[in-house]
Amino acid sequence: MSERDYSPVWPVPAGTSLLLGTSIEIVRPRAFGQAPKHALFDFDGTLSLIREGWMDIMLPMLTARLLPYARASETPDSIAALVRNFVTELTGKQTIYQMIRLAEEIRLRGGTPADPQEYKAEYHDRLMVRIASRRHGLADGSLPRGEMLVPGSLEILADLRSRGTAIYIASGTDEAYVLEEAHLLGLDEFAPGRIYGAQADHASFSKEMVIQRILKENAVDGAALVAFGDGYVEIADCKAVGGIAVAVATDEAGRSGRCDAWKRERLIGAGADIVVPDFREAPALLDYIWNASGE
Repeated sequence: MSERDYSPVWPVPAGTSLLLGTSIEIVRPRAFGQAPKHALFDFDGTLSLIREGWMDIMLPMLTARLLPYARASETPDSIAALVRNFVTELTGKQTIYQMIRLAEEIRLRGGTPADPQEYKAEYHDRLMVRIASRRHGLADGSLPRGEMLVPGSLEILADLRSRGTAIYIASGTDEAYVLEEAHLLGLDEFAPGRIYGAQADHASFSKEMVIQRILKENAVDGAALVAFGDGYVEIADCKAVGGIAVAVATDEAGRSGRCDAWKRERLIGAGADIVVPDFREAPALLDYIWNASGE
């Protein structure tokens, strides 16, 4: 089951409203049929900031790989723009999909690309150099966890757990690294045995598969699910089964408490019911969801 491509299938409403006294944006007000019993979180950019800045690694690398195959009518700037377009278009899916697209673009220009897994490995090696100090700092305690967490992450997880909601984490990052980084951040205790990530066989994993597994194993329908994410995949997949979709439009670099405008528009187009910049106002957010569920 491959992950869906981004498509703005939901129109951006003409007007939205803020929950009184908060920065919580109610995009599509509605009554939720029940309080959610299961909560799915994306990882990078939604809970973890360890990999913040990944695009600064991917874009120049993929541009450099594609440039030798540029057509006569293409310039370095146009190739860079093309790469940025498809990387951002595919953001939210597993990393391998961006590498598959690179290989397709090389092939379209008459070249013979490497295996997409080779491009993925090169990208990951470069990214690991960038984030090595973060990982080491978390491991030895010299870097406080709070600096690598989306603000309010631990609080919302604790609040959901106290309400009896089962928590799951699903990521397009390779599962071994998601497990390791979730442990470094103290997130694994909230989702024991319920953390999922990309596999070597990319067709064997998707966030949609995780959602279907949650629903099947717990014999519930989508109304029992709430999803939190800064990627369109988890928002669209949650919305498709009738769940509550909360867009987390994080300003990853600045941690400013303001929404990233590009993420906000993209996630509303994917079907988000609610948009938040982070989890600093988690109690108000969850109270709103529970109250709208009549519980």
